[in-house]
Amino acid sequence: MNPAYDNFIKLAIKRNVKNSEDFSQIKKDLCKKLRLPLPTNADLREIYNKLIEKKEIKPSANLEKVMMSRSIRTQSGVAVVAVLTKPFPCPGKCLYCPTEPKMPKSYLSNEPAVMRAIFSKFNPYAQVQNRLRSLELNGHKTDKIELIVMGGTFSYLPKKYQRWFITECFRACNEYTKHKTYNTKHVTKNLLLIEQRKNEKARHRIIGLTLETRPDYISEKEIINFRNLGCTRVELGVQNIFDDILKINSRGHNVEATIEASKLLKDAGFKINYHIMPGLPGSNSKRDLEMFQKLFSNPDFRPDMLKIYPTVVVKNSDLYKAWKQGKYNPMSDKQFEKLVLEIKNKIIPPYVRISRLVRDVPSTSIIAGPKLSNLRQLIIPRSNCQCIRCREVKLDYKINEKIILDRIDYNASGGKEIFLQFVSKDKKKLFALLRLRVPFICHSRESGNLAKQIKIKNWIPGQVGNDKLYDYMPILRNSAIIREVHTYGKMTEISRKDNKSPQHIGLGKKLIAEAERIAKQDFGIKKIAVISGVGVRGYYKKLEYRLEDTYMVKNI
Repeated sequence: MNPAYDNFIKLAIKRNVKNSEDFSQIKKDLCKKLRLPLPTNADLREIYNKLIEKKEIKPSANLEKVMMSRSIRTQSGVAVVAVLTKPFPCPGKCLYCPTEPKMPKSYLSNEPAVMRAIFSKFNPYAQVQNRLRSLELNGHKTDKIELIVMGGTFSYLPKKYQRWFITECFRACNEYTKHKTYNTKHVTKNLLLIEQRKNEKARHRIIGLTLETRPDYISEKEIINFRNLGCTRVELGVQNIFDDILKINSRGHNVEATIEASKLLKDAGFKINYHIMPGLPGSNSKRDLEMFQKLFSNPDFRPDMLKIYPTVVVKNSDLYKAWKQGKYNPMSDKQFEKLVLEIKNKIIPPYVRISRLVRDVPSTSIIAGPKLSNLRQLIIPRSNCQCIRCREVKLDYKINEKIILDRIDYNASGGKEIFLQFVSKDKKKLFALLRLRVPFICHSRESGNLAKQIKIKNWIPGQVGNDKLYDYMPILRNSAIIREVHTYGKMTEISRKDNKSPQHIGLGKKLIAEAERIAKQDFGIKKIAVISGVGVRGYYKKLEYRLEDTYMVKNI
């Protein structure tokens, strides 16, 4: 860039700029005076970093804060990096899914994440490094990475491609800033393990890995495959929990598949994020509300997270044809807004995080259906939602603030869930959480209400587990499982403390100690397994956990 842009940074530091309005004014004044195009904050952040390297200026916390774009991206304590697999055939024939040429099924080429993937030619290494660079240029720390792999049914992709894709993601983090050449060849399982081991101590660590799939593709063998890849969370394309609606929309599986998949995944320690679609053909507002009520009143379901995607009509889909023929009438913005408010105010329990309310589809691509992309912001004044995202402390942390430990027990998918959370006295601020699961013995996977299997006669304390699953994964037999530990607030670099953030002040250690106590005293269990992300293994090792198979394990 033009060297004259250096003056923006130097002048801002000289004036000790503390807010974005003053910084914008400096940019406008100098651009007008020097007849230069207005630079972005990302451009100026790059110049700022180079000036520091040359020792022409000293770091300025005020200026870094002013130049940060979309600060919310790392206020949950992690840097989210979303990557997209290349287009493959899809096993589904869903009525509502668009099929755009040279795009993964259900994705559109003008979605932001898809556009980034196209720019990187769907190469995982390039996608990860480009996204990390973009986040850093916008002022975000990127050493704790939550990697989300999008692209549809990951389980349907060739296993060699899966292994290569994930290996390249790990390698991109391990080699970030070095920018080595891309590896376009398939890799062995050993190479994946090498990159995972490197990532345990890398500067940029993958602390969580999310994969997308369908309920009918979850099996014991697939769970082992996901764990070998390093997966800790599964986004499950549930869409609806009524068989007649699934059939009308040609989903290709029934509700029993969702129930079975949920149990298997939870018993293996995974966090589960259900994708739910109100407004599907065959449904209506009443049935949609009933669906959300059932999601949390029926122990067969009770996911940890939700993505709520209203059904919209886009071109290149069978639903578009039905709409054109007058056979489908989509929800309106007002109907969807009313439904979401009722869900958030009356249904969602504190242990659930609503991670998305609408999908990132540009309004120009939506032919019919809800188009409110900023719905979450619009309903805040009327919402008293107690979901995790609404209570995350973000930047609202005060030193010496009173923090209390709260415990919620509930039955889910044939097991007992203990949700521990550090909250403010009024429980409106959430600082940290832990999910502990005690899977009760299940000798079979018969159809019906799996939660009834909790009431097992002559149960012996300490003997827990899904026998069929643990024939494949014996390390989990008779073990309680920590499915998630998360401290919220402004992301703090690994091994550093920040008095403006609750990270690294010991909340996670206290939650783990309490989980160990509960497992031992309340259930007579003598072992705990943690479905740890690869980049967090070192943290658990310090707490006397050891790596066995793909889990961190400790005898208690």
